[in-house]
Amino acid sequence: MRVVLQRVLEASVSVEGEEIGRIGKGFLLLVGVSHEDDEKIVDRMTDKICRLRIFEDENGKTNLSLADVGGEVLVISQFTLYADCRKGNRPGFTDAGAPEKACALYERMIAAFKERVPKTAHGSFGADMKVSLINDGPFTLSLDSSQLFPKG
Repeated sequence: MRVVLQRVLEASVSVEGEEIGRIGKGFLLLVGVSHEDDEKIVDRMTDKICRLRIFEDENGKTNLSLADVGGEVLVISQFTLYADCRKGNRPGFTDAGAPEKACALYERMIAAFKERVPKTAHGSFGADMKVSLINDGPFTLSLDSSQLFPKG
């Protein structure tokens, strides 16, 4: 699983001109699922993201978590995080998870965040979405489960 996390002041997502999700201060998460991912990876990634201390405390140190600041989460599916651009100029997506599996794991991630973050919004899996955000910092992290939780 790959997640691009952006710390935001606000973010929203629209489908066909209709806003379907909006948050204030918190995390915009672009989530890609690979064919190797499972529910355990989703749970570990969700836990890791919730525990990240990347909000500033009263001394300007990145020392506060999402819960510490009453932050919100917007989760967007993004299979293109598994693009393979090594050959030619057109990316391949064979490393991305099959849509049925990816959708199920995406839905599990949304449910896991809803259990921990009172304001959790999300996009629509497989839809042509328009995402707007105001970066805070900007502060952007790239999280890859294969690096965070190596097998072995």
